[in-house]
Amino acid sequence: MNLHIVALFRFKENHLMEAVELFQTLVRETRKEAGCLLYDLIEDNENKGTFFLVELWESVAHHNAHNGTDHLMNFRKNSSKILEETAQVYKGFKIY
Repeated sequence: MNLHIVALFRFKENHLMEAVELFQTLVRETRKEAGCLLYDLIEDNENKGTFFLVELWESVAHHNAHNGTDHLMNFRKNSSKILEETAQVYKGFKIY
């Protein structure tokens, strides 16, 4: 069963270019992973510094493997100091 994820990030306004660079590396590398069906970065139109990652994984196991990748660990380490607040992550399965 496919796993759907939406992750919400709010970055400090004076670090937006750095955030985008971190996201670019994360997205590029994640899209190469087995089981990654969709991994898109969206910037909120109305809230500067707010980004969404929209993810679709072939299975929970594929997402679990993603959690251990170097590129995700590097993103977490480097983004933590420029986040406005802790990221919010929502995971679920399609019902309709």
